[in-house]
Amino acid sequence: MSSDSRATDQSLSSGQGHVSVLSCFPPSVGRDVVVATVKPLGAGLGKPDTHSLLHTDRQVKWTMEVLCYGLTLPLDGDAIKVCVDIYTDWLMALVSPRDSIPPPISREPNLYVQKILRHLYSLFIPRSEQVSLVYLSLCRQVLCAVQSLARESTLMSRDTWETLLHFLLRINHAILARPTTTGGVLKQLSDLSMAVLFEVWLLSCSRCFPSRSLWLTGKQMLSRWRHQPAVVEQWSRVIITLTSRLLLSTFGPTFPHFKIPDEDAAPIPADMDDVRVSHIWFRFLHLFSNPVDVSRQLVVGSTSSSQEEVFRDSQLPNIFFRAMRGVSMLVDAFLGVTVVNKEPTEQLLPHTGLTTRLHFRDRLPSLGVAVTRNPFRDRFPSHGLSRPRSGSAPPTPVNILSMPSAPPSTTTPLPHNRRLKPANVSKTTSKPLTTSSSTHHPSSSPLQRSTPRPFPSPLRCNVDSLLHLFGCWLFDAALTNRDPALPAAHCDVTVMPDRWVAGRAEACGTLCRIFTCKKTAEDILNVYLSRFYLVLLQGLQVLEEACSPVLAAILLNSTCLFCCDLRGVNLLLPSFISAVENVLLNRELLRFKSSVSLVDLRQASILILLSLLPLPLQFPSVQSALSLDRQFSGADVTAGSFSSLMPRLISVLIGALHTETDASNTHIILVAMLSTIQDLAAGQTQQCDGASRPGQTGGTCGTGANRSTSTIPSDTAGSLWVQFVRLLTQRLTAQWRNDSAVCLSALEVLGGLAKVEVSVEESERRRALTSICSYIVFQCSRPPPLHSRDLHSIIVAAFYCLNVWLTQHPAILDQQECLLEVLEIVELGISGSKSTQEQEVTCKEEKKLNPASLRVKEAAEATLTCIMQVSGTFPFLGGLPDEDALIGCYTMSDSSVKKFRYFVVDSSVIMATLEQPQGPEEGLCPSLRVLVRGPSGRRTWTLQLHRQPREGRTHSQQTLIPEHSGIAQEDARMRCGVKHQLCPEDIDRIPSVKADLSVPALHRTVPEEVWIKFLLSQMQQQLERLQAAFRGQQQIEAQPRVSRRSAVMTTCRPPPPATNFQTARLFLSHLGLLTPETLKDPGTSSVPAQLVSLDSSLPGFLERLRCLDQLPSRHCDSTFIFYMRAGQKTATEILRNMESSCSVPPHFLDFLSSLGQPVEAGRRQVGGVSTSSLEFSAVLGDSGGGVFNGERFVLMYVDALTEITFIVPSSSSHMVERLKSSEEALTEPPSNRHSPSELRKNSVPQSSPAKDTKSFHFASSLVSSESKLLIVWVEHFEDIESFPLSDLLSQDTKTETPTSVSNIQLVFIHPLKSGLYRIRLHGNTNSKFSFSVPLVNGSVVSKRSLGFLVREMVINCCHRRRLESDSAPPPHVRRKHMISDIIHRYRSHRSEPTFYSSLFQDP
Repeated sequence: MSSDSRATDQSLSSGQGHVSVLSCFPPSVGRDVVVATVKPLGAGLGKPDTHSLLHTDRQVKWTMEVLCYGLTLPLDGDAIKVCVDIYTDWLMALVSPRDSIPPPISREPNLYVQKILRHLYSLFIPRSEQVSLVYLSLCRQVLCAVQSLARESTLMSRDTWETLLHFLLRINHAILARPTTTGGVLKQLSDLSMAVLFEVWLLSCSRCFPSRSLWLTGKQMLSRWRHQPAVVEQWSRVIITLTSRLLLSTFGPTFPHFKIPDEDAAPIPADMDDVRVSHIWFRFLHLFSNPVDVSRQLVVGSTSSSQEEVFRDSQLPNIFFRAMRGVSMLVDAFLGVTVVNKEPTEQLLPHTGLTTRLHFRDRLPSLGVAVTRNPFRDRFPSHGLSRPRSGSAPPTPVNILSMPSAPPSTTTPLPHNRRLKPANVSKTTSKPLTTSSSTHHPSSSPLQRSTPRPFPSPLRCNVDSLLHLFGCWLFDAALTNRDPALPAAHCDVTVMPDRWVAGRAEACGTLCRIFTCKKTAEDILNVYLSRFYLVLLQGLQVLEEACSPVLAAILLNSTCLFCCDLRGVNLLLPSFISAVENVLLNRELLRFKSSVSLVDLRQASILILLSLLPLPLQFPSVQSALSLDRQFSGADVTAGSFSSLMPRLISVLIGALHTETDASNTHIILVAMLSTIQDLAAGQTQQCDGASRPGQTGGTCGTGANRSTSTIPSDTAGSLWVQFVRLLTQRLTAQWRNDSAVCLSALEVLGGLAKVEVSVEESERRRALTSICSYIVFQCSRPPPLHSRDLHSIIVAAFYCLNVWLTQHPAILDQQECLLEVLEIVELGISGSKSTQEQEVTCKEEKKLNPASLRVKEAAEATLTCIMQVSGTFPFLGGLPDEDALIGCYTMSDSSVKKFRYFVVDSSVIMATLEQPQGPEEGLCPSLRVLVRGPSGRRTWTLQLHRQPREGRTHSQQTLIPEHSGIAQEDARMRCGVKHQLCPEDIDRIPSVKADLSVPALHRTVPEEVWIKFLLSQMQQQLERLQAAFRGQQQIEAQPRVSRRSAVMTTCRPPPPATNFQTARLFLSHLGLLTPETLKDPGTSSVPAQLVSLDSSLPGFLERLRCLDQLPSRHCDSTFIFYMRAGQKTATEILRNMESSCSVPPHFLDFLSSLGQPVEAGRRQVGGVSTSSLEFSAVLGDSGGGVFNGERFVLMYVDALTEITFIVPSSSSHMVERLKSSEEALTEPPSNRHSPSELRKNSVPQSSPAKDTKSFHFASSLVSSESKLLIVWVEHFEDIESFPLSDLLSQDTKTETPTSVSNIQLVFIHPLKSGLYRIRLHGNTNSKFSFSVPLVNGSVVSKRSLGFLVREMVINCCHRRRLESDSAPPPHVRRKHMISDIIHRYRSHRSEPTFYSSLFQDP
């Protein structure tokens, strides 16, 4: 420090102001002189026509000596008030000269103002009466005058500015240098004086920049005042305001604006240039020095005698926290995150007993001090644990200094976008999940849930840059209990955290936020990484004496730590497992109740667990050997491979499900369960494939794709699958059955587990199916007042889950008990009750249909259709041909339709019969081809009538087998052999009873002798008749015929076989449909006939059949896939990536191949996919995936219930327009929507039959899709914020539709260097059904399971949208409506005789 600076410091710290000459006289003399002098001067103040009584310099100087002494008088008199009034009036000489100001002062205002400021210091000298309100009022008057002088004066010289700043430093030193200013007048005065000091300092920086010595003096003074709360509060406000201006000038207007109130920004002159702003910002940042010094006794306090007293001050931990909180807010500003806290909290400093009520506003604190308002209101933001603000961070926790007296309420509501109506209000013995406010407790006060934090800006600065600025402070604060500079008495780990835990937790959380905001291609210095890992290893200790707030802060801000490609971060896996285990397996969490929201803490721990689960399978052979100093690690020393940690992670996952009571957290746990079991099953499959083909290797993905070298036990996935299914079904039918949100997620997970290929006993699958049936029975049996749309949606979802299990495991229905149980559930859904209830049996024709709702009835009908398709099904040998395929035509025309007879059975099935034989083998016996169109789809049967059993036919009479035309993808897995027999296969195993002997055998009815005698007599009679016949024949042949010629004997021959059988008549007759009851005249009965014929000659019949065939029998959804390279921001650039394989990496193409099979867009068939085998690599060629843009090929995944079309738009296609038209059709208001039949009618192309319908097939599938989901592969995670969704939707269109943008769900996939994939979801979260599984924000999945999980995500997301929509009937209902429309339009109204006669004629 220079000599001038030392002299200034001595002057500031001397505590002496200007000494008046009157101080040499007795106090009474000085008081009398002051009173006599100021009385006439004060009388003229405030009067516009009053002139000053002082005219010369000597008069003014003598009077100023008197006024200076008057400022030292006691506060109980009026003299000191008049002295303050006179001086504050004379200070305005530099602002606006007045008549009341002496002329000498008006002539030389700078000189006299400097003297006045030196004299005014005497007012602030410590005195015993300073606690009075009079003292506060006088000081406020002086500070406001000084503030106005700095703001309004344009005549101030540099010396005056320097004097003014010295004056403010001195008075602040006089106020703040004492050990403490807790509460009362001094606290208010401290806030005001610091606010004025910083504001005047900023004005000086703009008009007359302070000298270097003054900056050094100010830094030294602030370091001595850091034990005062006002210092850190005002410093934080100033630096935040400067940061707002700095960000605008440094990053530009596109960077997220760091919003502050206008009154806070007012003290900074608007004309201050950007260069000066950055210079001032850096100086002000370091004006406070290192905030960690607050926790160090050797650097706290102004004098050695007061250091111990100051260090024992209970305010210091709060000040330390506020300082770190200010640094944290600066970090957020540079990351592009604006946090607004709106929660008033009760501030309680831990372990001190000091409670203060702070009043907070919804914005940052004000810096300026206005005369017309109360400047003492504490407006500093509420402090708590470091707020998570990163991409996948959980909601903000409760203030660390707030101490709730009760645990979180069990009626905690989810955010409004997740809340579901309560499914019931019945009491239950299990602990309810915290999904919504229970109707049992309408007056309950739920714990406020934090809102999600915004993501950091892509324009944010690098991690190293932030650490260069704030790293030293943050690391020192995070490691404060290990600082070697601290005295030995304060180094104990069990003592230090209790005192400085708030600031240390804030620093740890801020460091975690900084490192989790690392950009994709960014490198961080090793020194920073090593120090950061040391902080984590120390903070993640789970010992009883460890700092629980620090542990909570780390967990809350590290949810995406393992998703940022940090070098060496996987070495922290054992420590994080211990920390997560400590949180998730403890139901009460008493250690954390006083410092953080338990729901948010558990959610953060679950998200961390979600990112840890794939690591042992991805790096099984990596060794984990971590040994810390025993002082900090205790017994937590872990060694071994990562694969050995997998059982521990699974145990934590299952334990978390047992202890979790929050609905949203349970949802994430369910997601983790499905992704884990799929990853294990896929790993075992991959391992088996590798063992069978040791010479083959699969594709690689990232740097860690080939590291899985250790084997996985063959029964791991199977045993874990059984454990998960049992746990889910048990809780679904018990603890969760009253929570609709959790039940919906659990049903989706159960459906996903049904698709996981594991080897388990069939009884386990039957047990799962029984549990789902029990759940449906429970929900349907609720009292009518508890039924709601949400409840019916859950029942529909349960039926859909049941369908998944039936189609994936059709062998379950081979058990008669299981089949009967499922059929009873179907009956319950359709009719509302079971036929068999307890001991009563009700015939179905006597039951009244009273289903829970129409939606439930339709879902049960879909299940019944599913049962009929998979239970004992006949081997499916062909595709699904139409009329043209049956007669050998290529186009469906009127001529082909006229060869068929069309009937309607039970008003629900259209049956087309073809009697024309297609080959010589069909002419040997009656044959018929039947094309059945029903709600479940279209099926083709070939029928032949034989008079002989199968075993007795000749070779030429074998059953006609149609030509094999390909097997649908979903039907191939439903084949099963059929064993034909006349009696049940178990008839021999049925034990005999006495009733079986009631009818004796024939040989036992008469005695044996009588029976033999009877047989001999019968044989004798038959022999006599035969002999008589021969004699008669001989006599006839012996008689010659009376004629011109002799008699000629002819040989008897069988008649020629018939070739015209009226096979349609025979078939209908065999079905029992040609009876008077089934052919009632529509004009004579209101009941529709069981059999109705259709008139195919009416115009439009062919088009309506085509329209019916285009209606899918499964849920059809479409999804668009994009690839976004690093730095791309326009739709044109993104679409161009798909043109060449050089623009996309190989693992993206592997991902495409895992989604589905290549299919020609023009050969898509209803009910199945054209199975002409297309190799992915052959179709792909040199394309980057753009070949699947829908022009020629698409990627398609089909199972028995769902059909998903994956489209990869490219710059050469028009798929973006189709996407937009699809979304416009789906977001059309309900009033403008048509019925399914009308919608399909309008969608039929009015073109000739010969016109190519390839584009129609695909376009119609898009329009019919309920999906609004886009999958985006991003190279750089930060580019997600700049994805041009609106640009893509408006591509090649003239208008934009913002509504369609808001209704689109985005799934972003980001590849990590570890070979794993990070998932982020983006979309409209206002829907209560918008949170589907198995992917959530923060999911980390492997390459093995990525395709499966994405498909399941698409299926579940689309299914939830259909549950929420009022205009999305199931496919079989749409087809049923279309069939009814065809019957109504084309029904034949001929009489019964005419109908019978038509059956004997050719069609």
